[in-house]
Amino acid sequence: MSKRVNSTPLGTILSKITHKKAVVGIIGMGYVGIPLAVAVGRAGYPVIGFDVLDDRIKQLNTCQSPIGHIPNSALEEITKTGFEATSDFSRTRECDALIICVPTPLDKKREPDLSFITSTMDTIGPHLRAGQILALESTTWPGTTDEILKPYVERAGLTVGTDFFLVYSPEREDPGNVDFSTHTIPKVLGGDTQACRDVGVALYSAFIAKVVPVSSTKAAEMTKLLENIQRAVNIGLMNEMKVVADAMDLDIHEVIDAAATKPFGFVPYYPGPGIGGHCIPIDPFYLTWKAREFGLHTRFIELAGEINASMPSYVVNKLIRALSERGKALNGAKVLVLGIAYKRDIEDVRESPSVLIMELLRDWRVDLSYSDPHVPVFPVMREHQFDLSSTLLTPETLAEQDAVLLLTDHTGFDYDMIAEHAPLLIDTRGVYRRRGRSFPTA
Repeated sequence: MSKRVNSTPLGTILSKITHKKAVVGIIGMGYVGIPLAVAVGRAGYPVIGFDVLDDRIKQLNTCQSPIGHIPNSALEEITKTGFEATSDFSRTRECDALIICVPTPLDKKREPDLSFITSTMDTIGPHLRAGQILALESTTWPGTTDEILKPYVERAGLTVGTDFFLVYSPEREDPGNVDFSTHTIPKVLGGDTQACRDVGVALYSAFIAKVVPVSSTKAAEMTKLLENIQRAVNIGLMNEMKVVADAMDLDIHEVIDAAATKPFGFVPYYPGPGIGGHCIPIDPFYLTWKAREFGLHTRFIELAGEINASMPSYVVNKLIRALSERGKALNGAKVLVLGIAYKRDIEDVRESPSVLIMELLRDWRVDLSYSDPHVPVFPVMREHQFDLSSTLLTPETLAEQDAVLLLTDHTGFDYDMIAEHAPLLIDTRGVYRRRGRSFPTA
């Protein structure tokens, strides 16, 4: 009986996973794919990383991590157990498991752009074979795995749930968070069939501490959106409360900290210059777009999006007022931006509100500079371009500015020096309130 079970595609792949013989291919070696490769490699599985960027492939194969919170030593460790990176996608046929971790941005109409997923499937489709499991981790609208990925499998002459296994398991990376890693963050997973879910649970349980199965790929896709929509809406609420409190001459951070002493029913969220990263500013609009198919208008999501998107302009207007009070105009002013990454202590600038604020300042013909210890040179981005390098913070460089905007609260900044030498300092993160000092906030 055991031999008959193991001779089936289901039995074979489960046996390979159990005995650490399954070759795992990870497509998209970025902020999700690289930490995932480390987790899989450390669990003892051979890993092939796939990417279209030749420079990224060279970095990985020489154990040079392009991500700040993943050390070179982690790549060296998994290279010893068989990790390699390649741009040859025909090698996906060698893999027993394929995990897709490619970007899913919005287009100019703020509608889902699945081109990275579809181009991936166009490339690997001819190499799909019986006995593989295909997992999508990229954030997307409910139904994507079934409606977009499954037809590729079927066109390859394979039957999902019988000789091929299809799952959706959303990434939950939080770059720079030292309290959690890919291995320790629970993993939600939905399968196209029960057999798909069984294989998916077996695979992810091999390198993730806790797997949370749900009833379908669509439920798993919706779970990811709900997680990020909840944050986007609550941040939007706090940003709106910030504007109201400011008009009433109240310190919103004081109010939030006081409310947070309630031992039940209140979870603190904090305002800022906007929201950034690949998830929070983008993911809610995947559901907004899909909901229109059902004749539904997602008012909370869209209102939060409007409020969060308005914060860069609010910060610039705050700067205009602060300069005007000192008899200066924004046009032609020297302004130093502190922090262009979207969150503290990382190098990721995707959807960073700092970049949007910099563009608004450029429109005002500001003499603009930035300082960010994690981003030495302004990176190549799809939609934003600045020919700038990070400025070294000294008493002299601070003193020569007309204003300093604190946009990302990196722990590496010398906040005492900044406060002492900046002629005008606008704190958008509440840093100085936490340090017992008061400066204009935005």
